[in-house]
Amino acid sequence: MPTALITGASAGLGAEFARQIAAKHGDLVLVARRADALEELADELRRAHGVGVEVLTADLADENDVHRVAQRISDSANPIDLLINNAGFGLPLQFADNPIEDEVRHLRVHVEASMRLMHAALGVMRGRGGRIINVASVAGFISRSTYSACKSWLIGFSRWANGEYGRDGVSVTAVCPGFTHTTFHARMGLEPGKEGIPAIMWLDAADVVREALRDAAKGKAVSVPSLRYKIIVAVSRLLPSSLTAGVARRGRV
Repeated sequence: MPTALITGASAGLGAEFARQIAAKHGDLVLVARRADALEELADELRRAHGVGVEVLTADLADENDVHRVAQRISDSANPIDLLINNAGFGLPLQFADNPIEDEVRHLRVHVEASMRLMHAALGVMRGRGGRIINVASVAGFISRSTYSACKSWLIGFSRWANGEYGRDGVSVTAVCPGFTHTTFHARMGLEPGKEGIPAIMWLDAADVVREALRDAAKGKAVSVPSLRYKIIVAVSRLLPSSLTAGVARRGRV
């Protein structure tokens, strides 16, 4: 089984990716800022599945930490077969009211860190083979402040890279979930059930990860988990951006 490096692995989709890969007997390198949460998850997975788990504490808004993670990915003697760029966080949608330092950090984590880690992965995967999963969002298909812009970049770049490096045996997949039950919204101070989103629009993290891994194995450039969000993405392409932006203000995907 492959060795997977997962950023943002201490909670949410990152932790779910780790659990499902470990259940298939894949070894792991877990990356996140919280050392205690990473060690707790690592111990759980070692006990439950007998897999090898490395822990790498890093803040992907910090250039030195990104460099350390990239170095681990570039280690051809201990190769990474699957890179999952999952780290991220949300901000209030009113860009002009947010501290610019927060917006720059947001950009670094979602775009710059993902780009640097992809570059490191491609350096060792080309010719040998490998997979890269970039966790984007349905928000990347609509107009919605800098969160949407960052996710749109991930989708567009993943599409291009999947075609470009597929000939070298490397697939790149942008996974675009909709509203998913994780700790993402809680970290923004939003209480469960009070986000203004109908219950039918919420996805289960385990289902999202299962479909993401399946689509990545098929070499798909873009994965949109669940039929209802596939329909939303298709319809959104036909609507004016002013309309989709207005609807999008109701919550955060």
